[in-house]
Amino acid sequence: MTSSFEFPAYPVPRLSDAERDRALSQLREGAALGQLSHDTFLRRMELALVARRSEDLAVLTADLAGRDGNESPWTRRLFGWVGRASAVSVGVRRAWTAERLPKLLLPYPGYGPLRIGRDPGNGLRLNHETVSRAHAELSLRDGLWVIHDLGSTNGTTVNGRRVTGSAVVRDGDQIGFGRMTFRLSAT
Repeated sequence: MTSSFEFPAYPVPRLSDAERDRALSQLREGAALGQLSHDTFLRRMELALVARRSEDLAVLTADLAGRDGNESPWTRRLFGWVGRASAVSVGVRRAWTAERLPKLLLPYPGYGPLRIGRDPGNGLRLNHETVSRAHAELSLRDGLWVIHDLGSTNGTTVNGRRVTGSAVVRDGDQIGFGRMTFRLSAT
């Protein structure tokens, strides 16, 4: 009896994260230097993210290597500076928007669940078209604050991620009901 499956005589080495990161960095540099069009850059990034072998990455970056195959120290420094400057601006933008959010005070522990929505009977009434009548409920369970989405149309988010069911929240978390966003605060 013969098998219809053929296995390689040697194991195929797995692509390391460092190799993938190096290739992605080369693609970003090539796009920044104008060596790649925007569409080519996006397609090659997609292919690099799904590549399984080092050879696949080498094909994607072969036309981007310099004469000696390495980037110059000046290019490395320039991209390092640009990367750090970009990181600072992103951090400042996040801090700016975080401080401008209105506070949503956590209820006192013995208060019971706080219902949130457009309905006048809710403990917190939000009169906005993206908020459902019975949108969410905030309660204290086993010493942890939990937000529970009540099947709202436009969703409840915690720190930018949509809540399906329930999620634990903490002081300082960004919480959203439809398009209304708040910063949770204990005080």
